[in-house]
Amino acid sequence: MKSPVLPVATISDVAHAVPLARALSSGGISVIEVVLRTPCSLQAIERIRSEVPDITVGAGTLVTPRDVDEAVAAGAQFLVSPGATPEVRGSMTESGLPALPGAATVTELMSLIDHGYEHAKLFPAESSGGISYIRALGSVVPHIKLCPTGGIDQANAPSYLNEPNVMCVGGSWLIPDLDALDGRWNQVSALAAQAAALAR
Repeated sequence: MKSPVLPVATISDVAHAVPLARALSSGGISVIEVVLRTPCSLQAIERIRSEVPDITVGAGTLVTPRDVDEAVAAGAQFLVSPGATPEVRGSMTESGLPALPGAATVTELMSLIDHGYEHAKLFPAESSGGISYIRALGSVVPHIKLCPTGGIDQANAPSYLNEPNVMCVGGSWLIPDLDALDGRWNQVSALAAQAAALAR
């Protein structure tokens, strides 16, 4: 992963997509995950991909093969799922794109390893046991690198990033309520700069 933090963005107004991506890039974060939770999320991915070439845009919250297909068609450069059913995992593999299929247990991680994956999203990280759980996983499946997501913030991100089986962390704290932000993109850039400084 290009950044220590993978910003997770819920975009409800497509007009926010490009300035958000530019603000993150200005702060030193070169990647963004747009979650497919709003009607304009696919269009947001298209806009970022075409207008902000210096940031890598991915699609998250992929829960069906159709989600994967639509994300690929929109121009997503990587794929993220909260879990990994055989159908979703298969679609992600067939896409040929870098992917972070989701897992929450040793068995799920073992299944991903069996299917050739070396990286996975761990969700929900904090409520599953946090740092102690990450360490326990590292003792039995150290060869799969994790992107913990769920309950991660500026305060606890460094502790996660210090674990050898953690490649990056995912979080939404870099992206405040975009409607309430009212165009103050410098706030996002400042948060991005703080996150970029967490690089090991």
